[in-house]
Amino acid sequence: MKNVRKGILYILLCVLAIGGLGYIALAGLGVQHKGSTKNIRLGLDLAGGVSVTYQAVKDKPSSQQMDDTVSKIQKRVENLGEEPVVYKEGSNRINVDIPGAKDADAVLEKLGKAGSILFVEEQDLRPFLEDPDAEYLVHPTDPSKNQKLAVDQQKLYDAKVVIVDGADIEKAEGVAGSNKTGTATEYYVSLEFNSEGAKKFAEGTKKAAGSNIAIVYDGVVTSNPRVDKEISGGKAQIDGQANMEEAEELATTIRIGALPLELKEIRSNVVGAKLGEEAIRTSLIAGVIGFILIVLFMIAMYRIPGLAASIALVIYVGALSLTLNAFDVTLTLPGVAGILLSVGMAVDANVIIFQRIREELASGSSLETSMKNGFGKALSAILDGNITTLIAAIVLMMMGSGTVASFAQTLMIGVVLSMITALYVTKFVLRGLILLGFQDEKFYGKAKETKVISFVKNFPKAVIIVVVFLIVCVGSLIANKSSMGTILNYGLDFKGGTSTTVTFGKEYVAGDIKNDVSVAVGEMFSQTPEISEVKNENTLTVKTTVLDKEQRTKLSKYFVDTYKIDETTIESETISASVSNEMKKDAVVSIIIAVVLMLIYIAIRFNDIWFGTSAIIALIHDVMIVLTVYAVGSLLGLISVGNTFIACMLTILGYSINATIVTFDRIRENKKQMKKGTSLEEVVNTSVSQTITRNINTSLTTFIMIFMLFLLGVSSLREFTVPLMAGILGGAFSSVCLTGPLWCVIKNKVSSNKAKL
Repeated sequence: MKNVRKGILYILLCVLAIGGLGYIALAGLGVQHKGSTKNIRLGLDLAGGVSVTYQAVKDKPSSQQMDDTVSKIQKRVENLGEEPVVYKEGSNRINVDIPGAKDADAVLEKLGKAGSILFVEEQDLRPFLEDPDAEYLVHPTDPSKNQKLAVDQQKLYDAKVVIVDGADIEKAEGVAGSNKTGTATEYYVSLEFNSEGAKKFAEGTKKAAGSNIAIVYDGVVTSNPRVDKEISGGKAQIDGQANMEEAEELATTIRIGALPLELKEIRSNVVGAKLGEEAIRTSLIAGVIGFILIVLFMIAMYRIPGLAASIALVIYVGALSLTLNAFDVTLTLPGVAGILLSVGMAVDANVIIFQRIREELASGSSLETSMKNGFGKALSAILDGNITTLIAAIVLMMMGSGTVASFAQTLMIGVVLSMITALYVTKFVLRGLILLGFQDEKFYGKAKETKVISFVKNFPKAVIIVVVFLIVCVGSLIANKSSMGTILNYGLDFKGGTSTTVTFGKEYVAGDIKNDVSVAVGEMFSQTPEISEVKNENTLTVKTTVLDKEQRTKLSKYFVDTYKIDETTIESETISASVSNEMKKDAVVSIIIAVVLMLIYIAIRFNDIWFGTSAIIALIHDVMIVLTVYAVGSLLGLISVGNTFIACMLTILGYSINATIVTFDRIRENKKQMKKGTSLEEVVNTSVSQTITRNINTSLTTFIMIFMLFLLGVSSLREFTVPLMAGILGGAFSSVCLTGPLWCVIKNKVSSNKAKL
């Protein structure tokens, strides 16, 4: 009776934990509703908004210059959206993400093009203008007619005519104040210079007294105020603004240019929020259905331990939601995929443990002993497998940015929480159920006698399968190169251009108006667009060469006016082709770094370099399988290579190595336990046969999650989930048929005779 009461207490604590986490997830804590899933920060693809990437014009800017520039831009965008984020990308790029912006084009207009700001005396500037004899440097009614430089701005520095530039400006604000008599309001721009800028400005205004000092922004004269006398003290004001809007506009221009570095815009992304809402809805549905299927599978397969794992999995999901909120993780579409993938992976550790418990029960051990030994023997495989996955996730987070970094963060959090859940929460729940009276072995099942399969003997057959896939992969890459000039169908992230996705109302069928849209776009921009229809959705994707903001606005207006659609359903993405080489480099470098680090870790943990070598060769196979899907998909026009390519590759590296580690862990254990004189072939065949059920079950549960996302998710995630599913299947194949047998073959080759224990 005492045990029953204790068991009730255990289960009650679990129920309270689920209830508490559920309440926090739904309602949050306090007036700010902290911890609520509604407070999870959403990325641009979910919340809508604007993302702009700038690149420093200067070669190899210092880290200090980049940090100072980020700091100034952050202050500039603080009031432009909901929690805007400014961060460095690599050594010379800065990303500006403004989720939740209501008017994306207005934000882009305010943010402007971050060029450089220069103050030059008018008479010194005129020789460098396109029209040196122009009556107006700043046109009184049409800013588009403002005078432009005929030379690069560097020429002004070379001629030593620049008084101050952006690096000298500390502050610029639009101000409304009373005039000297107090009878009217005047509008002006208030300027403050740093100490060095104050000296330069005093000297420059002393020389220019009685004439004008032109303000040049990104090669265009934006203002040309008169200077009456020397201005010292580091403060000045630009009078004569017609209204507050004009004063703020000039101040904004000066602030944008007043950066430690001159920047150029290389990529901009305008995202419609309604598509994000649909993505969240469908992903949640996919997650719930996938979760239910996994719970049913676990209970059917493992009975009481499966029930314990399911209860622990509910706690895991609640803890995951709370952790995402606590660490202010920005959730993006790939991040959602990372969560669903981590839920599938959370089952993995439980499967390892339960298989061990069944083996212990089959050997005649008591339930208590089987529980203890099951968790104990599974520990090394769980730790090693998850650490290698973390290595891949860490590399992904360090090398990636934006949506890729979001995916890495959610994957890392998921992996850590899954270990804690399996090793502690599942054990706690299982202990409670046992105390309640579920002690009969029929509730747990026993492992059947292992039928040893000759995996080593059949290794050549597995190699033939690998070669076939390799031929398909290489053949598809060659065919792609021949037909479209590149080995893969690179998306806008790689080759540049503008993609506009439009969702029509029910009264329009997207496929029926493709020709009309094609003709209209051709007339507007003198080019033939690529137009595709999103399956099962009343949506068209129009791909063109790079369109500037004015052209994007024109295209959006065409769809709104012609088809009477909601402008928020239009998503426009423009990416410079200069991103191409960097993204390709990041993909290769990320994979190499991850592989090397995992090789080192495996070699150290298993005290055998050949374990690591065979694992890496198998990983190359898994990457090749994913690459084959991308290659064939490119050939058939079904898949493009975008910014989730790196995430997909590294996910497969981290995931498939997990199953390999379990096999190697069993080989390491059996090497110590099997009789002396047993051949390595027997050890490998036995070890792989013992772990095959675990590998299949884990791959199946993870596949279920990703498949539901593919089945129900939005189109932007399908190009991510298809290669991922192929990678999961390829990883299961390599873990069972390649890694162990390959290790055995290598060990036998490096020794003169067939190796034995």
